[in-house]
Amino acid sequence: MSRHLLDRVLAGVPHGENPLRHVRELPARPAAEVDWPSWAPAELVAAFGSCGVSRPWAHQVEAATHAWEGRHVVIATGTASGKSLAYQLPVLGGLLADRRATALYLSPTKALGADQLRAVSALALDGVRPAPFDGDTPMPERDWARANARWLFTNPDMLHRGILPAHARWATFFRRLAYVVVDECHGYRGVFGSHVALLLRRLRRVAAKYGADPVFVLASATVSDPASSASRLAGVPCVAVTEDASPQGARTVALWEPPLLPELSGENGAPVRRSAGAETARIMTDLVVEGARTLAFVRSRRGAELTALTARHALAEVDPSLPARVAAYRAGFLPEERRALERSLADGTLLGVASTNALELGVDIAGLDAVVVAGYPGTLASFWQQAGRAGRAGDSALVVFVAQDNPLDTYLVHNPSAMLDKPVEATVIDPANPYVLAPQLACAAMELPLTDSCLPAFGGAVARRVLEDLTADGVLRRRPTGWYWTSRERPHASVDIRGSGGDQVAVVEADSGRLLGTVDPGAAFTTVHSGAVYLHQGTSYVVDDLDLSTGLAMVHREDPEWSTSPREQVDISVLSVEEEACWPGGVTVSLGAVAVTSHVVAYLRKLPSGQVLDQVPLDLPEQTLNTRAVWYTVPDELLAAAELTKHEVPGALHAAEHAAIGLLPLFATCDRWDIGGVSTALHPDTGEATVFVHDGHPGGAGFADRAHAALVPWLTATRDAIAACECPSGCPSCVQSPKCGNGNEPLNKEGAIRVLTTVLGAVTESPEESRTSRAS
Repeated sequence: MSRHLLDRVLAGVPHGENPLRHVRELPARPAAEVDWPSWAPAELVAAFGSCGVSRPWAHQVEAATHAWEGRHVVIATGTASGKSLAYQLPVLGGLLADRRATALYLSPTKALGADQLRAVSALALDGVRPAPFDGDTPMPERDWARANARWLFTNPDMLHRGILPAHARWATFFRRLAYVVVDECHGYRGVFGSHVALLLRRLRRVAAKYGADPVFVLASATVSDPASSASRLAGVPCVAVTEDASPQGARTVALWEPPLLPELSGENGAPVRRSAGAETARIMTDLVVEGARTLAFVRSRRGAELTALTARHALAEVDPSLPARVAAYRAGFLPEERRALERSLADGTLLGVASTNALELGVDIAGLDAVVVAGYPGTLASFWQQAGRAGRAGDSALVVFVAQDNPLDTYLVHNPSAMLDKPVEATVIDPANPYVLAPQLACAAMELPLTDSCLPAFGGAVARRVLEDLTADGVLRRRPTGWYWTSRERPHASVDIRGSGGDQVAVVEADSGRLLGTVDPGAAFTTVHSGAVYLHQGTSYVVDDLDLSTGLAMVHREDPEWSTSPREQVDISVLSVEEEACWPGGVTVSLGAVAVTSHVVAYLRKLPSGQVLDQVPLDLPEQTLNTRAVWYTVPDELLAAAELTKHEVPGALHAAEHAAIGLLPLFATCDRWDIGGVSTALHPDTGEATVFVHDGHPGGAGFADRAHAALVPWLTATRDAIAACECPSGCPSCVQSPKCGNGNEPLNKEGAIRVLTTVLGAVTESPEESRTSRAS
């Protein structure tokens, strides 16, 4: 079936094009069933049986037994491997055994939480009383849940803003808390993951106040070293269950690179490929015509809408009944709209759905014939999570990865083993980041006074230093019994756990006064400056005014034919060097703290073809970001030996920097928008040609540290991606960047290969000198 579908898609490729780069057949895997554990209540076993589960799989019982016996556990197995039953079994068993016990379920998305709530409710177990408590829950139902629910289904945002600051009203629930389930925990990474790690420590502290010590059960896609990752996230030692005993149908995985379009040229005349969205729409059209139930994952909300719309237009020319069987799915829909789409895809009413990653996490949609992934989703864990939606009922299925026009996707389709054979990543979080720790400690102090005995859970000496700073600033007050919150206002509302913790800039529609969304303050100057085109739930708005004093960006609805991109000047200075290694020939590699000063000076208005209409000046203040970076220096002698003239060096370093940023997500579990870079032929702090790659969040999020640890494979992949690109002198698939503040000038593709070859030739030898913790 899967190979037939691929042949059908290939039949629709125009003559002369050959987008298929690699095909891999993944074999089927049989199931390993076991008996129900002896401790499982008969009532619960019967309920699972009535829902079609006659016997569990081995990994489900292994994980459930760990939790039942009081051990914190993480189950890290593939999509559709029944992780839900692995935590439902001990939690429901515990709730049935102790009719006063309670449990808490956390998921990163409301859609997943609602899906899991429906699954538990369908078991119809007497006295369990599961209930939602999220942003979609009406106030009367929230009151009922607080007073009566025994298994509460919520998310980190609601736990942070609505439950922990009002824990006295939840005293009965916390006093009886026996289990905490953290679902899809691989999604908690970077700054968000660091916030959630500290949030879980706050949760444990509040539970302890009421005498509870709940067992944590974490569920994850397959990740590297899940025990360590889960322990760092939850703050408790976790055992890992990783052997997947669920059945899996055979899958055909195809790596697909859209062709270059010779009739079009992009920025600085660079060649342009057909977009991944347009290619995905065409593939989905062919699959729907074939009657294959297809799910396409697209990176943006607007992209999902456009992909579905393009497919519907194409299908209308084939069969007037088919367009109605294709839809878009994204997080911006109302809850009832999302539920209706999920049902329609599950029962086959819909044949094709273009979705953001809102359908990646856990929503139980089975029996899909094909999945199309438009652009690398950021991590291998997410790719396999999305690919796992295909063939969930054990049937064979097709997975097509369509490369976007960027260095990472180009590298992956030309190096299949990096995607199909490489172990999935470890999650990267840094709970000790003071920019995350400070607001979290303020929230914790408001909930309960902080004492010396609390500090080890929050980082020990680091937490003490942050508390001293908060006390000096008057945020907290130090007394003999601990640190106390000083204001009547709760700090929680001003702490965005999905951002950097600063005050958000509100995006408001001027005509109606409606709040459309918020933007991190660090991103406001580049995304909501005056004149910027701002997208919200597929609708375009143009920014009228950005008022920094009030934190408001006023916009009006407009759908111009152009897009906007900022132009900024960026400088970087080294604050301290924590690690430094010097290699023969003079190449050095360093890791440390930096200050990044950026100044948005103008923006370009560009047509979809890449043509620049004009450049509009802006009058905005400079911004300084204190963060972490990895950087390398190359002496003039080595650059000359690489046959690079002084005129060529700036473009070579700039191109190497762009490509390195594009490839880092393969090694550091981040998005290219989470990181930045600076390159210069002579940096004042190093005295040599230098390339910096830095975290885009205050204090860092662990990405620069991960890049430093993976330096050789990271730079090797960067060089290989540039060399593999078929363009003559640089394009978005190799060295151009969509976020470049200098308009992708200057860039020297061949020079970048020479720079990276020179650096790699040095760092594969033993360093002449290595130092740590040196203040500069």
